[in-house]
Amino acid sequence: MIVKIKKVKDYVTKSKIGEYAINPYIGCPHKCKYCYASFMKRFTNHPEEWGEFIDIKLCDKKINQGKLEGKNVFMSSVTDCYNPYEAKYKITRNLLEQLIDVDCRLQISTKNKLILRDLDILKQMKHLDVAMSVNTLDENFRKDMDRASSIQERLQTLKTLYEAGIYTILFMSPIFIGITEWKAIIEETKEYINEYWFEDLNLRGAYKYTILKYVEEKYPSVYPMYEEIYIKGNPQKLINMDNEIKEYCHKSKINYTDYFHHEEVICKCENNKLSKN
Repeated sequence: MIVKIKKVKDYVTKSKIGEYAINPYIGCPHKCKYCYASFMKRFTNHPEEWGEFIDIKLCDKKINQGKLEGKNVFMSSVTDCYNPYEAKYKITRNLLEQLIDVDCRLQISTKNKLILRDLDILKQMKHLDVAMSVNTLDENFRKDMDRASSIQERLQTLKTLYEAGIYTILFMSPIFIGITEWKAIIEETKEYINEYWFEDLNLRGAYKYTILKYVEEKYPSVYPMYEEIYIKGNPQKLINMDNEIKEYCHKSKINYTDYFHHEEVICKCENNKLSKN
């Protein structure tokens, strides 16, 4: 890992996800193969591969608490605020200490059990949701996709947060059609999850070929479906799965939010031909 210290003027930025975002780091050592945030390299000029660098953001300025009153604040949109380097630098913990008395709606998204270190602070937040990303029960698939906490560690983290009175969200993202066992995930976790978020696999940029090649090699039986959706641009089976998930949730009285149908997900075949060279 290439680790650098970066001075910044403010941790808080305007965001399309909620109203404000707080990203304590640049880059993420979890190195998710499907991470949309890898686009950040266009702006940060890092020559390293995504997942092989991290900038530790340091800021002398305290958070403007008044600016965040009554607002939605998302932590973090283009990194994981509980990546392993947080154990040493404690930037996220410091920021949470500044937010304790702020009457804002704070949402934290992570894939790391390290969040439990800050349970003492989290229980003091006025309005807090914690989302943990889980898109499989297969630990081998998880290991192929990221370097974050194991699936069982994530599920135990969600259960611990729930038992502490914190609003828990299982963020099922990205859903790999034909691979993600979405119904089994719900059934295993519904006793300690307040809400589910569902998001489809958003293939774009450099990692599109990586993911499709992976599916072709490891899950050849479902690859023709990926080819139909992500190369030929026919989203019908993805739409069918989305409708099936929603119908299941309605019947089972599952609280959920649906984030399907990103415009970027279904790539038009005439503009996005996959090169196998």
